Amino acid sequence: MNNKGSKSYLMSIVAVTILGGLLFGYDTAVISGAEKGLEAFFLGAQDFVYNKFWHGLTASSALIGCVIGSVLSGYLASNWGRRNSLRFAALLFFLSALGSFYPEFIFFEKGAASFSLLITFNLYRVLGGIGVGLASAVCPMYIAEISPANIRGTLVSCNQFAIIFGMLVVYFVNYMIMGDHVNPVYENGVLVNADDAQWMIAEGWRYMFVSETVPAALFGLLLFFVPETPRYLAMVSQDQKAFTILEKINGTEEAKRVLSEIKNTAKEKTEKLLTYGLAVIVIGILLSVFQQAVGINAVLYYAPRIFESATGAAGGGMEQTVLMGVVNILFTLVAIFTVEKLGRKPLLIIGSIGMAVGAFIVAACDNLGIKGAVPVLGIMLYSASFMMSWGPICWVYISEIFPNTIRGKAVAIAVAFQWISNYVVSSTFPAMYDFSPMFAYGLYAVICVMAALFVWKCVPETKGKTLEDMSALWLARKNKR
Repeated sequence: MNNKGSKSYLMSIVAVTILGGLLFGYDTAVISGAEKGLEAFFLGAQDFVYNKFWHGLTASSALIGCVIGSVLSGYLASNWGRRNSLRFAALLFFLSALGSFYPEFIFFEKGAASFSLLITFNLYRVLGGIGVGLASAVCPMYIAEISPANIRGTLVSCNQFAIIFGMLVVYFVNYMIMGDHVNPVYENGVLVNADDAQWMIAEGWRYMFVSETVPAALFGLLLFFVPETPRYLAMVSQDQKAFTILEKINGTEEAKRVLSEIKNTAKEKTEKLLTYGLAVIVIGILLSVFQQAVGINAVLYYAPRIFESATGAAGGGMEQTVLMGVVNILFTLVAIFTVEKLGRKPLLIIGSIGMAVGAFIVAACDNLGIKGAVPVLGIMLYSASFMMSWGPICWVYISEIFPNTIRGKAVAIAVAFQWISNYVVSSTFPAMYDFSPMFAYGLYAVICVMAALFVWKCVPETKGKTLEDMSALWLARKNKR
């Protein structure tokens, strides 16, 4: 009889799973280094005009796939299982990276920009986005379903750490690929450094995209060595397999108790979405919407461009972007080490206030014409506050707030709304930023304040509760009405 369980076994499983989070971060942030070279490449097209609308659409095209992937995640996670869904995501990451590197494959002449090539490139990015959408929904779900309640928040937060680490890795990879080369610089719509920027326009952005094949292949390979989650296995009547995994993680006696709780709250594989009332669905959706509406991904996707404007250093911004990646890592660790002590709600409220202050600083600096350290610090405060709060904690909530029997569908809906919000924010940011950085950051600051009020008034604390406890909580709330 095993009464202790194996932490090393649990950690090895989580370590593999969070590679999906790393790829999530890698794929979404790779555009930050590539977007200027990509923009200049398609500006050379002869059959159409590549304007800010098309650039915003191209930079955020992966997000269309993210919406599709997140919508599919509920069906795939419930019918294929959590593990097989992640394997499919790994394959999509790999194919997208190759296609984005060489979108001309078979059908087009390499280096000849055209509207058809733009569509093809965007389709490859959408393919990777489907992988991101799947990973974003299924990775935290997998970790939550396999983790003991007392460390679940910490382990799900590790997935966010992996997302941010993936962003840092790709910032560094992009920086190394760029080397001594420079990004294109435009003045009044005219390219002023054509000779110096030629490599970035022709080749640099391609190598940034193809670098993703390495972690994607590793993720896909390692997924053959992890089990399916015990809660999914129990819901498909594979109780013995579920018990074996629970025993390895929790010990024999605790495994028996947990399996009994799972079976008591999951008599059938799925239930109707509104079985536990509308409130839990609405709160999950609004958590997702607010996580993106605060504008964080506009900053992450366009980081070099923003830092170039804030510092006044034309063609620069990559060094500050890498520094922001390091800051993001450090403050994600703050969330990991405090989420089980402080709880979920306090971190979200504190982070919202910090983001609002940072965004107001950047808006004020733009209005007053202040360049240099102050606006950079404002951006850093804004980003760091997000990373210690909404970044990881929103995923913790999404993974644990929904009852077992509706989790697959409910998570899919919540994450789909998250990616729709992400797409709206990211695709509108270039035009809004060109119109007025002060307006953009002022708007994000106001939304941050609204997010804090929403959490304070509407969101329940989930610290220390089992996933089965959440089923009971929402059922009790529904019956009171």
